[in-house]
Amino acid sequence: MKLQKLYETIIEEGINNDPRGRAGVKVFLTKTKKKYEQLEKKQKEVFDTDCLWNPYADSRLLFGDPDMKISTVMVGIDMEVGEMVMVDRLREQGKKIDCVLAHHPDGHALARFYEVMSLQADVFSKRGVPIAIAESLTNERMAEVSRSVSSANHARTVDAARLLNIPLLCAHTPVDNHVYTYLQKLFDRKKPLYLKNVLDILNEQPEYKKAAQEGTVPRILLGGPEGRAGKILVDMTGGTEGSKEIFSRLVQSGISTVVGMHFTEAHFRKAKESRINIINAGHISSDNLGFNLLLDTIMKKEKLALIEASGFRRAKRK
Repeated sequence: MKLQKLYETIIEEGINNDPRGRAGVKVFLTKTKKKYEQLEKKQKEVFDTDCLWNPYADSRLLFGDPDMKISTVMVGIDMEVGEMVMVDRLREQGKKIDCVLAHHPDGHALARFYEVMSLQADVFSKRGVPIAIAESLTNERMAEVSRSVSSANHARTVDAARLLNIPLLCAHTPVDNHVYTYLQKLFDRKKPLYLKNVLDILNEQPEYKKAAQEGTVPRILLGGPEGRAGKILVDMTGGTEGSKEIFSRLVQSGISTVVGMHFTEAHFRKAKESRINIINAGHISSDNLGFNLLLDTIMKKEKLALIEASGFRRAKRK
């Protein structure tokens, strides 16, 4: 499998599981293309043309020859400078590693990852929040996240990969889209009555079972085990936490329970004020779920040898 083909397959599968649907993604890409065509020549010279076919600014082929053939991939949640050095050391010992596939973004994929947050508006809209309100709150949060990441040294990991000649990709939103789609469909189908039943469904998944063995179980942050779950929203994609003001709007739209990867203290307090149930499924365990679902699809098309690293644990599904 060529490196570029792996990259393209990741994006394609991300689109197949996108909350906006393929039609919604097409609208987004068409809008991006029109913006590009209206740019001045100097602006086009620095424009990331991957945006014309890849709707996820946080998922990129960061380093490596696109035509390089690969058969062994090291997969990890956070693949940073230390992990690049580890790969180099393993190669010295004779371990075959063709490229690294990370979940969390680095390089220019990290610098612009806040751009993917726009799809959160569609997630909330599908569950009843008026799109104008969803977009307004999401845009405010995007601006906040943009300011928070602007000062980071984004190039460190990519520079390490380049200096050690280690091809590097990151797949962020495509992985998170898989978590969202899989769990939302699961809850919609099983219709758990109580919050404890929501936990039961999560704990049936191998990724959450493994996390429980390592001390990080899915847990109820707001509500009680015997509390009724009602209408459930899975909040697992779109870069990072959305606006903390969204919880009151979700309640007004009939949502009783939010299942997410992680919640800041500020988000927790706002959710508490809104009297909504909150379940923390777990961050790394949820990332593992999405990665495994994505890899299941990729492995049906191409046979790759996978090496687990940095919090990733392979679990296959039929």
